[in-house]
Amino acid sequence: MNRAELIVAMAEKAEISKKDAEKALKAFTEVVAEELGKGEKIQLVGFGTFEVSERAAREGRNPRSGATMTIAACKAPKFKAGKALKDAINA
Repeated sequence: MNRAELIVAMAEKAEISKKDAEKALKAFTEVVAEELGKGEKIQLVGFGTFEVSERAAREGRNPRSGATMTIAACKAPKFKAGKALKDAINA
């Protein structure tokens, strides 16, 4: 499912216009990105948790040359599914 298909599905499910569903999706993604950027955690009970994961610096290899290189430390977004979502998928 791509973004356009998600907007259509949200509009049908919530019985709202596609324009309103697109605004809601855009607002959701912006708020999630802003909060994760601040280092906050977002918990949606029954769905899951969005949080920031810290990755330490490490050594890697260039696949072409085999030369060792340093991969810098970074922060990465992480999603952990909640129990209700896992149960819905496995049902």
